Amino acid sequence: MTVVRPSENPTALGGSTPTQVKQVLCPRGRSRSPQRTRCWRGRERERMGVHGNLTDEHLRSFHSQGFLVVESFCGPEEIDAMMGRMNYLLDNFDCSSTSIFSTRNQKQSTDDYFYESADKVSFFFEGVHGSAVANLMIGYKLKKAFDDKGILKQPKHLSINKVGHALHEIDPVFRKFSCSEKIAGLLSSLSYRRPVIIQSMYIFKQPGIGGEVVPHQDNSFLYTEPPSCTGLWLALEDATIANGCLWAIPGSHKSTYSRYSLYGAGIHGFLSILMEANHFFQLISDGLVRRFIRDDNGVHFDQPSPSYDRRDFVALEVKAGSLVVLHGDLVHQSFENQSPKSRHAYSVHAVETDGCSWAADNWLRKKAEPEPLYSS
Repeated sequence: MTVVRPSENPTALGGSTPTQVKQVLCPRGRSRSPQRTRCWRGRERERMGVHGNLTDEHLRSFHSQGFLVVESFCGPEEIDAMMGRMNYLLDNFDCSSTSIFSTRNQKQSTDDYFYESADKVSFFFEGVHGSAVANLMIGYKLKKAFDDKGILKQPKHLSINKVGHALHEIDPVFRKFSCSEKIAGLLSSLSYRRPVIIQSMYIFKQPGIGGEVVPHQDNSFLYTEPPSCTGLWLALEDATIANGCLWAIPGSHKSTYSRYSLYGAGIHGFLSILMEANHFFQLISDGLVRRFIRDDNGVHFDQPSPSYDRRDFVALEVKAGSLVVLHGDLVHQSFENQSPKSRHAYSVHAVETDGCSWAADNWLRKKAEPEPLYSS
């Protein structure tokens, strides 16, 4: 683990609290001359009042990982403000008309409620995790927020999955953090020239019912040409293996492979797999495996789901206030929360608008052009 000590960088990430950096990435995936970047890019940032807060050493040393963990990115007051604000929003939320959210059942995301959440603060409850056959195969006993009659099994504060996707635009408390100087400075360090926060989510990971988020890449859902998405995941509570912390495959943002079990398949089984899955042991040069498309038929993936070896993932256990930065092509996931403790987090995703175009077939379609954090 690399540590940014106060003596080395006393104002790292906009605060006086000592900051520790565990892993770091370079999200744009483009090679630049380090000296040239420090010269003309640095002068532009200074003119705009935006200063990078990660060192060249960290960017070079941890480029291979595809993620970074910044400890003490937020203090207790900021955390309390966001959690308190969410409690207020839930207190005033009428759950008589809702949509169920699940990463294993994308059919639910085709309704208008989900689409319109791109410009609203919308509430999504825990729900069904895919087909009955799939559930039998994985051997997971479902735990849903609603019973068969559509009635919540427990209070709504303990049944909600997430709130999204425009908290950063609409709510003043979440906008304050999302558009803060330390967020802008971090993105400046990662070579963003005109970034926008394209979506935001408050994720609850409820005790006992907080569902699994299957392995995925953020660029699949928030695609630009060329790809430019970076996820910023803030732990509002301690995230542990027990309550469903993030897991990631280090280096998977650079090349992604799929593994298929060949044990006992024989030569015919091997050939069958090879013919039916053209991405068998496939190396993808830019790391992106598939995209999540919205078209006249609703929303769907353009490729089947790859299969990953669980042994390749590492757990990202972090303390409350830590920020996890995720490359858009990094393969990451989280498991269900089987503990009695929740795992609240606030997540925003940034994309570049300078030299990058928003894909017209993304599921998220804003009614108005998002405001950039800065322009350099």
